[in-house]
Amino acid sequence: MRFEVTEEIDADPSDVWAVLADVQRWPDWCPTMTSVRRLDDGPFGVGSAAEIRQPKLPKASWRVTEFEPGRRFEWATAALGITTRGDHRIDGLPDGRSRITLTIKVTGALAPLLTVVVWPMTRRYITLEAGSLKRRCEARRTGPATSS
Repeated sequence: MRFEVTEEIDADPSDVWAVLADVQRWPDWCPTMTSVRRLDDGPFGVGSAAEIRQPKLPKASWRVTEFEPGRRFEWATAALGITTRGDHRIDGLPDGRSRITLTIKVTGALAPLLTVVVWPMTRRYITLEAGSLKRRCEARRTGPATSS
């Protein structure tokens, strides 16, 4: 199963990346995240891992599997016979704005059964995350300076 959502953001791609790649701060602006804790030190990239807690879901450890600095990362988690991959992509638009694409893919033998239960919530969460990222980045661009 796969779901994708796209938002255009009135902010430079580098500014969007700064918010997106700072995964530990996601709970500050995203209501679908209760906590995000990095499980490693150093720069965020391939091999980086984080424990994520979300409302109505068990905690999960996500590990970065693909990484393009300033543009994209994908991470994955596995449990209960399924693998879930989350892809986060930023594309620059000609007018200095950005387009973000968030994709969730669920595979594995038990995926069809499990996704029947959680898929509607997953779709809501991804849509809310994209909208929350848009609001956060646009507020940072037009609002008073905030520390990150």
